[in-house]
Amino acid sequence: MKNKIIHFIKSILLVDILCGMGIAFKYMFSKRSITINYPFEKNRHSVRFKGEHALRRYDDGEERCIACRLCEVICPAQVITIEAEPREDGSRRASRYDLDLSRCIFCGLCEEACPVDAIVEGPNIEYSTETKSELVYDKQRLLRNGDMWENFLRKRLEMDAPYR
Repeated sequence: MKNKIIHFIKSILLVDILCGMGIAFKYMFSKRSITINYPFEKNRHSVRFKGEHALRRYDDGEERCIACRLCEVICPAQVITIEAEPREDGSRRASRYDLDLSRCIFCGLCEEACPVDAIVEGPNIEYSTETKSELVYDKQRLLRNGDMWENFLRKRLEMDAPYR
């Protein structure tokens, strides 16, 4: 009975609403900013952050992709298209490697499936486009991304190695 009386008094005096308004006013007049000014300030990302895709090369400049097609098979959104061709030395290389970022769900399974760490997801999160067709990356665009971020990608893969 005592609990019912206390509950009735709290509901008449609107105690919960006043507590909530007190918290709101405390944050409204505090000097500490909670939000960031995005274009000028940027959040830090985790080392394991997965953004825009890239194809990597070996140190001698040769492409890492051996056209095994594991990334194409494991992709749940089916965004990767690979066409392979044999080379003079008998090895296979990808003659076509297309990736449609408009359908990608950034799960990272392609990166995990790759036996030679050819396809990786880089640090870039800012890749807006004006048309949807610009989000279909060809092999040359992916290789350019890999060349641009190679130092970062190598460091990230080394730090991530114990967890793979």
